[in-house]
Amino acid sequence: MISIGQFSKTCLVTIKTLHYYDKIGLLHPAKIDPDTGYRYYEESQLSTMLLIAKLKRYGFSLQEIQQILCESNQKALYSKLYQQKQILEQQMVHTKTVIQELEQHLSDFERTGEIMNYQGNYDVQLEQTNDRMILSSRQNMSVDEFGIYFGKLYETIFRKQIPADGKGMAIYHDEEFDPTCNDIEVALEVFDPSAATRVLKGGLCATTIHYGAYSNLPEAYGKMMQWIKENGYELINSPYEIYVKTQYDCHTVEDWETKIYFPIRKK
Repeated sequence: MISIGQFSKTCLVTIKTLHYYDKIGLLHPAKIDPDTGYRYYEESQLSTMLLIAKLKRYGFSLQEIQQILCESNQKALYSKLYQQKQILEQQMVHTKTVIQELEQHLSDFERTGEIMNYQGNYDVQLEQTNDRMILSSRQNMSVDEFGIYFGKLYETIFRKQIPADGKGMAIYHDEEFDPTCNDIEVALEVFDPSAATRVLKGGLCATTIHYGAYSNLPEAYGKMMQWIKENGYELINSPYEIYVKTQYDCHTVEDWETKIYFPIRKK
């Protein structure tokens, strides 16, 4: 048997942590001396402790690790590890995007001496838009669910062979933003009136183009609202955005192009 001190040194984990793992039922000592309360571990528990440490590095919570240790189905274990790999890859892509954004911010800051200069990159224009026939789906959703509902729209046009321009759009009907639940309508412009679910009415819009990650879209929206107020207009309908160039067109994140429309009128 191995004393708790030796076990701690071998696995590079503190005694305090081992006590906590015992308390939550993650890893019990093999024996506790009834007189001294001193804890001892079996040699076979070294592998378990090393696995726990590895799973923590993979980003699993202690509760998830406990479930993994109790799982006997090898396919289920493999699936959990594979899903975590995908999560880490997504986090890596996100982190890379944030670093690129920070580098651009630093460059702009160094060039202009203004920390909030990034909104100056947006050129707001007035545009008289035409009616658009759209195939759309509207529901309360989180921003992470865009892909699910766009996928269903694309399935519909492929299955029914509906001519469409291929560009997705999102129309925001809520007055305030909640990343977990918003009243959002995702849509595709179609050319056959009988395939459309409704017509998106045209009219006077303030527009701008955003390049890059969608996480920076609030900067463009802030610039639009500022421009509308300063130029004596008011918003009269739900703003929407059209995804002109995306990752699905084999563009890198720096080249993603989103055109934003704010339906407006003069006050």
